[in-house]
Amino acid sequence: MKGSLVLGKVWGIRIMVHWTFSLLLVWVLFSTFQQGGGVSLALFNTALVLVLFSCVVLHELGHSGMARRFGIETRSITLLPIGGVASLEKMPEKPKEELAVALAGPAVNVVIAFLLLLIVPLAKYQGFSPEQWEAFFTAPTLDTFLVYLLMANMMLVLFNMIPAFPMDGGRVLRALLGFSMSRARATEIASRLGQAVSFIFLLLGLLFNPFLVIIAVFIFFGAYAENKMVQQDAQLSGHRVGEALLTDLTLLHPEDPLKKAIEIILKGKEKEFLVFRDGTVAGILPYKVILEHAEQPTRRVGELMQPDFASVHPETGLQEAIQLMASRGQKFLPVLREGQLVGAIDSENISEFILLKAGLGQPFSNH
Repeated sequence: MKGSLVLGKVWGIRIMVHWTFSLLLVWVLFSTFQQGGGVSLALFNTALVLVLFSCVVLHELGHSGMARRFGIETRSITLLPIGGVASLEKMPEKPKEELAVALAGPAVNVVIAFLLLLIVPLAKYQGFSPEQWEAFFTAPTLDTFLVYLLMANMMLVLFNMIPAFPMDGGRVLRALLGFSMSRARATEIASRLGQAVSFIFLLLGLLFNPFLVIIAVFIFFGAYAENKMVQQDAQLSGHRVGEALLTDLTLLHPEDPLKKAIEIILKGKEKEFLVFRDGTVAGILPYKVILEHAEQPTRRVGELMQPDFASVHPETGLQEAIQLMASRGQKFLPVLREGQLVGAIDSENISEFILLKAGLGQPFSNH
């Protein structure tokens, strides 16, 4: 995630903190001083936030560890003001596996809360008057710290289990629905419910806590994006790269000037190019590279092309091709059969394939 600082690695997973996390610390300090708190209370609250977010990291590692059991690796865990985000290579598609991964995170917080219960002397606080509780919660002591941490972990469990997709509770709901219906239909239902809950968060946020507004936005657009992706995968299921193949291609040579690619872009629809040499694909010339060097039209294509690229076979599934594009950050893939070039495929053409075959009501045909 852009604007993130890498804190270290656990199990090969990068632990990162986004720059916006600093806004949370600033808000905590501002609120403390605004309410008349001193330096000791400000340090107490800051330490509490940092330790709490350490619990959030453990929560996300719970998801990651369970996903690894199913052969799914995690690229990174990023801390944001509203919580943590684990970037898994992909989401488990089997309901049983998704249920296990979704529950693993909150389970970590349950364990932390249980361990804190063994330490916190709850019997000591029985019979406290409201005045004693007020004094207790405003005193920066170790006992207060542990009680706050206990309450926070319990709240993390309850909050994360709200059935608001794509939060943990929403993923649990989708997994449970997935036992009796298709993944696409289960995602659609969970997504709509998640977006409905996001409006409740929005209202509560406007009335009480601005952080709930941020969470509402995250849930609404997160649910929309993942539902769109799953519906797209369902539409592409069973279809091959050869059905959406680009064959009218302009092949560049490493010695061609960049100006040639620029002229082709201005005259037609091609934006990405294959660089051909000695009968084989030597590299690809992405559109973003052309834009970056547009002021150097005399540069040779061979100097700017990417020699390390992924390719696919005409019989490769379109879903697999999209996953390859995402993992490699490569929107344009040469299509090879036995090492011979037969065409190319890009993300834009796959989108057009979906529109033409589904959006316009035309039946899909498998070849």
